[in-house]
Amino acid sequence: MNSLITLVVPLLLVFFSSLLFGDITGVESSKHHHQHQRNSYSSTKLFVFGNSNVDTGNLPKNLSEAWSVPYGITYPGTPSGRYCDGRVSTDSLAKFLRIKSPIPYKLKDHAGHEQLQYGMNFAYGGTGVFDTVYIKGLDMTHQISVFEKLIGDIYSPSDLSSSVALVSIAGNDYFTHISDNGYDLSIFQFVRRVINQIEVNLKRIHALGVKKVAVPSLQPLGCLPMYTRGFSYQKCNDVINALTIVHNNALQKVVARLNKETKNSPFIYLDYYKAFLAVLNNKGENPGITNFKIPYEPCCGGKGYCGTLDENGGKNYTLCDDPSSAFFWDEFHPTQEGWKAVYSVLTNNLKALLV
Repeated sequence: MNSLITLVVPLLLVFFSSLLFGDITGVESSKHHHQHQRNSYSSTKLFVFGNSNVDTGNLPKNLSEAWSVPYGITYPGTPSGRYCDGRVSTDSLAKFLRIKSPIPYKLKDHAGHEQLQYGMNFAYGGTGVFDTVYIKGLDMTHQISVFEKLIGDIYSPSDLSSSVALVSIAGNDYFTHISDNGYDLSIFQFVRRVINQIEVNLKRIHALGVKKVAVPSLQPLGCLPMYTRGFSYQKCNDVINALTIVHNNALQKVVARLNKETKNSPFIYLDYYKAFLAVLNNKGENPGITNFKIPYEPCCGGKGYCGTLDENGGKNYTLCDDPSSAFFWDEFHPTQEGWKAVYSVLTNNLKALLV
């Protein structure tokens, strides 16, 4: 019976998604604040919105395990609020743009011109398009509103003419929905809601003056260690990956339509799904892609969650000898080396972001 479900559910997901996403319309709007001119910055700026794949330290320490040892063991050598042993997606994109990684929003009041000139990171780990089971009140609509208030204060409209936005979101929305509702047909209507609101968010970011908007697809969520654990870390969960494909197909259509409606095709779809699989499935036959000895099992995890302690204050997790040998750092996130490999696959895709 389980094998039959595994075969049939992905097919049903894809079939019903084709019926539901012929016409996708936005559901929320936002008013823009009056904009005032301020000093300009000369370099390309990166503004980041999203979740733990891109958060570089915005969540306070009491809300984030990413401030606990052994997070940050590779870079910067101590926990920095990044959900990784080192650098995350934001840092990889900043490197491609040849700028320093933008500072977390919470540090803006202590930042000088040198730090502010590279943009700002508004992302919070655990957040989504809507409130999630992990975090309330810091969703993407909130993040964009915070950014909007800085236009005319820290950044002038002319600053945004050389800017890129990275919009990495939605995985936590689906974890929340599945946690609350399980795997029923309501998931299709929820995908529609998520995609509708992402479209509103993308339009809003671009309307504020951002020149290029990078829109990553969802990575193959069924390949996260939280799901591969049930298969002894040997394969991905096909049902969860089918849901991911439904989301990604709808998102890709939105990006294509927005580009048709806008001059100069400012929205760039980054195919995380294919890039992740290209790395995870590489067994050495492609020398241009890192061959990870541990593709599905997390470096940090084991009996408990990475960074947690047991009732006696001892480590409630195990840690691999070499994080660079593993693609995944913990139950949800790639290692620094994992992100580096993904971005190496995305190189040609990323060139469209150069402003």
